[in-house]
Amino acid sequence: MVSNFFSNKRVVVTGGAGFLGSYVLAKLAERGCKDVLVPAIEDYDLVEIDGINRMYDDMSPDVVIHLAAVVGGIGANREHPGEFFYKNLMMGVQLIEQGRLRGIEKFIAIGTVCAYPKFTAVPFKEDDIWDGYPEETNAPYGLAKKMLLVQSQAYRQEYGFNSIFLLPVNLYGPRDNFDQASSHVIPALIKKCVDAINNGGDYIECWGTGSASREFVYAADAAEGILLATEKYNGSEPVNIGAGFEITIRDLAEKIVKLTGFAGEIRWDATKPDGQPRRCLDTSRAKGLFDFEATTGFDEGLSNTIEWYKRSVK
Repeated sequence: MVSNFFSNKRVVVTGGAGFLGSYVLAKLAERGCKDVLVPAIEDYDLVEIDGINRMYDDMSPDVVIHLAAVVGGIGANREHPGEFFYKNLMMGVQLIEQGRLRGIEKFIAIGTVCAYPKFTAVPFKEDDIWDGYPEETNAPYGLAKKMLLVQSQAYRQEYGFNSIFLLPVNLYGPRDNFDQASSHVIPALIKKCVDAINNGGDYIECWGTGSASREFVYAADAAEGILLATEKYNGSEPVNIGAGFEITIRDLAEKIVKLTGFAGEIRWDATKPDGQPRRCLDTSRAKGLFDFEATTGFDEGLSNTIEWYKRSVK
């Protein structure tokens, strides 16, 4: 049954100009949501309370989907732990507080798989989120995001404020960030392979040993999960958004080499960190609460992403 939840809602999507945001905006349009507003970073600094208040004054949302974040791969997290902690915490905490004070209908806080403990039983269940400290290289980012879960639950308990907290696993897809300094593993590997083909390189270099595992969800699927939760879920418990599988980084690299057509060698730099040893989510809660399942096959999603990048560098 098609939901009409968004038909008369005024929705603000922070980070709507970003990677995941582009898919959320497209799916809002598919749902007939005609009143969608995206606060541009040039106009509203959402780390600062003045920018947040001006955004709420100007946009008067019923619903806020908070996607905006300062993010990056392992290297960026190691270089900017203080910045990643402060900016992500201040954005989220102040957006929720000002939303509560203004009586908005619903706030959707987007967390991160980095909030889970470094050593978590696989698949990660939402109830395990407090069972240890996150992996060190991205702990400041993960903890800043996890505080929004605490705030959401506390505000629901004391004020009856309808804030939900979602935990998406690593995203990928067309329009991802392919910047060498800040990209995550899939766009980084695609870029290395395609650039090596174009430049006549005979090898690519990869961080770590390749033994760590990861799960990836196609960005369009993640956007669908976020909007299904917005429509149907009004609870205090965190909910994973994922595809429910894991692959080692070594196997991922070999798969991307094959799909890109790169014929050279993969060299592993074991002096660089692997990050969290394993990542794979239990996605049964999302299925049970708002009937979300990822539908894009991994090879299909990777091929779409590779083709998009190839077109973008022509």
